[in-house]
Amino acid sequence: MMGRFKLSRFNFIKIAASAVILTLPGYAVSDVNGGVKATKANYIFIFADDLGYGDLACYGSTNNRTPNIDKMAKEGMRFTDFYVTSGVCSPSRSSLMTGCYPRRVGLHIDSNDKWVLFPNAKKGLNPDEITVAEILKKQGYATACIGKWHLGDQKEFLPTRQGFDYYYGIPYSNDMNRKAIPLPLMINEQVIQAPADQPALTQNYTRQAIKFIEENKDRPFFLYLPHTMVHNPLQASAQFKDKSANGRYGDAVEEVDWSTGEILKKLKQLGLDDKTMVIFSSDNGSTGHRGGSNAPLRGTKGNTDEGGMRVPFIVRYPGKVPASFICNELASTIDILPTFAKLSGAEAPDDRIIDGKDIWPLISARKDAKSPHQAFFYYHTTQLQAVRSGKWKLILPLSEKKRGWAGQESAALKLVNLQKDIHEDNDLSKQFPEVVEKLMALAVTARADLGDMEKDGAGQRAAGWVENPTPRLLK
Repeated sequence: MMGRFKLSRFNFIKIAASAVILTLPGYAVSDVNGGVKATKANYIFIFADDLGYGDLACYGSTNNRTPNIDKMAKEGMRFTDFYVTSGVCSPSRSSLMTGCYPRRVGLHIDSNDKWVLFPNAKKGLNPDEITVAEILKKQGYATACIGKWHLGDQKEFLPTRQGFDYYYGIPYSNDMNRKAIPLPLMINEQVIQAPADQPALTQNYTRQAIKFIEENKDRPFFLYLPHTMVHNPLQASAQFKDKSANGRYGDAVEEVDWSTGEILKKLKQLGLDDKTMVIFSSDNGSTGHRGGSNAPLRGTKGNTDEGGMRVPFIVRYPGKVPASFICNELASTIDILPTFAKLSGAEAPDDRIIDGKDIWPLISARKDAKSPHQAFFYYHTTQLQAVRSGKWKLILPLSEKKRGWAGQESAALKLVNLQKDIHEDNDLSKQFPEVVEKLMALAVTARADLGDMEKDGAGQRAAGWVENPTPRLLK
């Protein structure tokens, strides 16, 4: 069955029979007086690092064994057109936390115009921003960030200052070891190990995640689990090292899959399975090296081709999200904050611009649900490089060389139909000038609001700033 959603005839019949249940964000229980009250769902967001679009078997990989994530997709919904807002870590993560494009919150570049935050950074996620964790915490949720943060390593910017009750993990990428500042492993705001034992990280994150779930099984909780893997240098514990058919990369992927399975297993053991929405995704595309794959997409981590910014996205929520569904509508990490807010009984902030939209109609497979986005904007550090609207993507002429390893010289304007040309091979700008005109107008709007190159936009907000940062050291 072709189109927006794909499902078997059996699932269609089963879903039709339970349509009322599927439209509910939570589930109903009786209170002590015999009435009915809504119970809030738990949320677990698992965020792999540098995992490519083609790195999971359910997305076509034949190199990596991912049975737990594949089962999650079979029991839930898999998106084909889900995007992060940047091809690299820090800006991408800022969008998940705030519901905004990186340029909106000033995290598209660091204080030295580099594209991610480095150790001892002056910049970080502004504490004045409202994060998804802060919204859920106000609704009575226990909140934890377990894994790689990468939104500022100064105390003012750590997860514990951004709505999380508990933090366990590393504050930036695992390749940022410095002799003077070895990679720190932290609990809350204290360094407990430096350098961190990298091969043990995935196992340790999993144990911490399970402990958090067990301790909060009787109240709503939000667990954000941003894995360190499969970011280079690739690491795996002895249980997984040299066990895959795809080298170190496959070892790391398969351990992340194992971790996901352990969390799903614990939810079932505690009777939380049908009370918990679990999401699996990645912060950007694969580098395309060392065994990673973005197939069938063009491009890699760090650029604005589809392979840099289109990522796996799987949602499992038994009884609320239909099984074996494929959604082909455009959605993004900016949509998580407004969606979780709405489902938890809150609202997205109304005192500032939030770029994301509520995508529960898509996740719950509501009849005729469409992407809430008229346009999606592809930024590379400071530069707007492409616009998507519906099936069309307009790749803009690049006025100067891209920064970083994804560099390319100026390119001509190019229009592609992503429905028919997922690899972005064929330029249709001459055949459809009216589409080019429409998307160019959307680009003008984005530039006025979010800025482009050295020109600021009217809707930008400042990042957090510390003039004299101090390193995270073991004391």
